[in-house]
Amino acid sequence: DMAARMARGVPQANGEIAVEPLMDVEIVGQSILYMASLPLEANVLFHTVMATKMPFVGRG
Repeated sequence: DMAARMARGVPQANGEIAVEPLMDVEIVGQSILYMASLPLEANVLFHTVMATKMPFVGRG
């Protein structure tokens, strides 16, 4: 499982080890199906799907 390490805890920017928020991969699949169901006249420019308790975006 790709996220198993995150569930155990990973180093943070402040040096602490913390568990990262996770979400079910089915949610990502649902969002992809939503985009695929849009009419051809529609376009999705940005689509960010992340765990609700994720503290920062683009911190790397």
